[in-house]
Amino acid sequence: MTINVDIVSAEQEIWSGPVNMVFAPGVMGELGILPKHCPLLTRLKPGEVRVRDEQENETSYFISGGMLEVLPHHVTILADTAIRAEDIDEAAALEAKQRAEEVMVDRKSEMDYARAQAELAELAALFETIKKIRKRKA
Repeated sequence: MTINVDIVSAEQEIWSGPVNMVFAPGVMGELGILPKHCPLLTRLKPGEVRVRDEQENETSYFISGGMLEVLPHHVTILADTAIRAEDIDEAAALEAKQRAEEVMVDRKSEMDYARAQAELAELAALFETIKKIRKRKA
């Protein structure tokens, strides 16, 4: 038995298809969703979304937050930003982290500081996702 999943960002559809299970980073903790799950609507925090197909293979995606809608036979993940794990550019993420840290040190305005703080929190979740994926591959 499978459940259909759509992972969509503000820019495009990232992935769609049937899976055995979905794992998502809910704001209250990680969610595991199986076919025939009860309906649910919740916010997602930045982190890793995993989908497990019928052959028990898992594919990972990084999301920067968003919403999760669960129906008995369909799951929709509407993410602010979503990136397939293998497409993550770690070097670009490190550069973005350094820029955000510099903005926090310079602290020209409260708005810049708050934006940099939010970006650092998202980047921390991205690096945690990279670490988890590497650990599973090892």
